[in-house]
Order: sequence, then structure tokens, then C-alpha cells
Amino acid sequence: MLKNKVSTVITLFTLIIITLFSYVLLKDLQGPSLNFSVEDKELGKKIGPRKEITVIAADTSGIRSITVSVKRGSKVLELYKEKFAKHPKSVEYPFTLEDAKLPEGAFTLIIKTHDASLAGFNKGNSTTKEIQLSMDNKQPRIVVETFPPSIHRGGAGLIVYKVSEETKKTGVYVGEDFFPAYEQKKGTYACLFPFPEFMLYSEYYPQIMAEDIAGNVTESRLIVNAVNKNFPEDKVKITEEFLTKKASELAKIAPDKQSTIDQYLEANGAIRKANDKLILDTFRANAGSKALWEGEFKILPRSAVMAQFGDRRTYFLDGKEIDKQVHLGFDLASVAKADVPAGNNGKVIYVGYNGIYGNMVLLDHGLGLGSLYSHLTTMNVKVGDTVKKGDILGTTGTTGLAVGDHVHFSVLVQGIFVQPKEWIDPKWVRNNISSRLSKAL
Repeated sequence: MLKNKVSTVITLFTLIIITLFSYVLLKDLQGPSLNFSVEDKELGKKIGPRKEITVIAADTSGIRSITVSVKRGSKVLELYKEKFAKHPKSVEYPFTLEDAKLPEGAFTLIIKTHDASLAGFNKGNSTTKEIQLSMDNKQPRIVVETFPPSIHRGGAGLIVYKVSEETKKTGVYVGEDFFPAYEQKKGTYACLFPFPEFMLYSEYYPQIMAEDIAGNVTESRLIVNAVNKNFPEDKVKITEEFLTKKASELAKIAPDKQSTIDQYLEANGAIRKANDKLILDTFRANAGSKALWEGEFKILPRSAVMAQFGDRRTYFLDGKEIDKQVHLGFDLASVAKADVPAGNNGKVIYVGYNGIYGNMVLLDHGLGLGSLYSHLTTMNVKVGDTVKKGDILGTTGTTGLAVGDHVHFSVLVQGIFVQPKEWIDPKWVRNNISSRLSKAL
């Protein structure tokens, strides 16, 4: 009797062990999910040796390893094998094919990954994915057809160039900032780019670049006749009378500050930066690929220029310096609540209140060119409207940080403020922009 009970217990214990072992061993019989950050269709079946690809593997049991191989003909070359000791649930593994040193032509990319399950007697489940690709080792060729005659600090220039093949990205780098070119006819591009007023002459080294669909990149120094320019210094006296007059506006712009002077300093500094970022982001999100403008820009009729572009302003209160800023446009004044014309043909991309600028309208003129009209009393347009040169956008005013009734008029390239004086000059526009752009059309 006792012997039978012991036998039963042993049998039950054995069954439990077998069940637990089977559960642990067999609970995960599926291989990891395996995807690419760049799919076969997106690659266009062509890839350059320095094009980064990211393998994305995931499994509930964790990822044990990833192996990257290439196959050409009957030969298979293992490029990378990465083992993950901590068995993460998901892995993003970036790599390039530069080490494979593949010649031009077709090959197979093979990715294999193992999970960390006990399946296969602790080998884990595996997933293998193969993609048929073609190696493209050739860098795109860039031929610049027109250079700007010169480009002044604070100003803009336009180049027209050809690229030997289809591009994924092309344009001009100025420092770390990128100014995209826009294809006008097959293989021919036009690019507007600035010499920013905040950049020193000694730092200005624009670079032209093109990346083809395979990921091959060509970059070279763009040789332009850059001309230095110094901007005037301006002293601005802030009075208690002004602060009192603008009290309600200052409270609207900088509600977190208590005194009018603290509100003014907050508005003129940190809030100014936020307002300028909105302007930059709006232009870069809405830049059209075709030029909409025609000839020079129109400004407020019968107006006087009360402040220039690039003025280095130092602000004083009771004889004490309190701030420094740069004025990035023309302040144009005529009579109170004068009609403000659109500077040129374009599309309305922003209408609203923007801090120090008050009521503001932004126009996109294509190829990254834009214009700004601020401190308005009324605004007569809405986002999405198309306007012609001279159409009335609104009326001048004192909204924002304006001292007296006027319109602040700015011209921008991809959201970077540039010299309006150039764009209102028919001769400059003809010699530097129109005559060159015509060669791209």
C-alpha cells in the first residue's frame, strides 16, 4: 500500500516536472518580429555603401542575437554578429554596408535574429529576412550653372545647378543650417540661401550638397563672392511713459511677470526668441517649390523708413543699459491705420497675434522666400488665401511692442531674416534673382 502511494507521488511529481519543462520549453515557439527602418520599396532597390539601415527586432522572450550577412552569387559574407547579454525585448541595430566593399550590381541582404527562449534546447527561435538590393557606389555629380554676383552679409543669393541623378536631398548648408533647393525642371534645381546677419564674415563657408536615393552624398565648398557689412548701432530709450502706455499689451505678452519693466525685458528677450521660432517653423513647414513672386517687392506707399534692418539696438532705462537686440526689418510709417499692401504675389501662411510682433501676417512666395507684416491694427486675410502684389493685408498699428503706428516689414529666406532693401530694388532683383532663376525654368 505504502509502495503504491510512493509510486503515485513519484509519477505525479514526474508529470509536473515534465509539464513545467514542456511549458518553459514550448511556451514560445515563434521567432522574433523583424523589420527595417528603411524598407525595400523606399530604398528603390538601390543602396549606397554608407547608407544607414536599422534592423528592428522584438520578442517577448528577449533578443539573443542579430546577424547581418550579404550574398552575391553563391558567396555569403557575414558582416556583423551582435549578441545581447541582457536579452532586451526589442533592439534597434544600425549598420552600413561599407565594410562589405561590394561592387556595383545586385546582391542579397540577409538578416537573422534569435530570441532568448529555451526553444531548440536553449538555442531560441530564429527569424530570417532577405531583401534583394543593388549596390550603387556612384556619388551624384553637381554642376553649378549660375552663381550670385555677390552676397552681402545680411543678404541673400540664388544659385541654379544640375544634379546627375534623382536626389533625396539637395541644397546649401550655411553653418549647421540647411537651405533646400527645389527642382524646377528634371535635374535642374534652384536654391535661395542667406548670408545671415548674425554670422561673421570669417565664418561664412556655404556648402552645396546632394544625396541620391541610394544614400550617396556629394558635398563641396560653394565659392561665392561674400561681402562683409557692418550694421549701425542704435540707442533706444525706454521711458516710464512708454511702459505705462503699453501696460495692457505687456501683460498680454508676458503675463508671468509682475512689473511692466520685467514684462518688457521678458518680452524683448525670451518671448522674442519664441516668437521668432514660430516664424521660422511656419516658413519651413509651408515653403512652396515654385516661385510665386514677380519682380521687386512693394512697400507701404508714401512711407518713411523709421528703423533699418540689422540695427544693433542697446536699450536704456533711466540712463542704465538694460538689454541688447537686433532689429530685423524695416519700420515703415505714413499715416495712422494706413492700408498695408502685400509685397508680392504669394500665399498667406499665418494670421494672428505673435507676442512682440502683435498682429502679424506671413506670406510664402515660393522657393523658401517669405515676407512678414506686423504691429497691424486689422488683418483682412486668412490662412490659405492667395494674394497679388498690392492686395491689402490689413492696416498699420501699434500692437505688440510698437512704439508708434507703423508696419514692421521683413523679408525671410527659410525663416531667416534678410535685407529688405535688396528685395525692393528692381535692379538688384533682376540681376541677382530673376535673370538667374529664368535659367532653371
